Amino acid sequence: MNWDQIKGNWKQTKGEVQKQWGKLTNDDLDVVEGERTKLAGRLQERYGYAKDQANKEIDSWLDRNNA
Repeated sequence: MNWDQIKGNWKQTKGEVQKQWGKLTNDDLDVVEGERTKLAGRLQERYGYAKDQANKEIDSWLDRNNA
């Protein structure tokens, strides 16, 4: 799955994202609206990740979901 697909299916994908990152609230996911940069920002806020770490976490999650 690429990011365009995730963005297009955000309502369906939110549950998977919340399973992966349980600290993200429904409000966080509504703000993200399928935008990768917004997701990275929320991960930085909730988990204290640096920007690079947040992006690595997203890449890792994408890789697992594409397998």
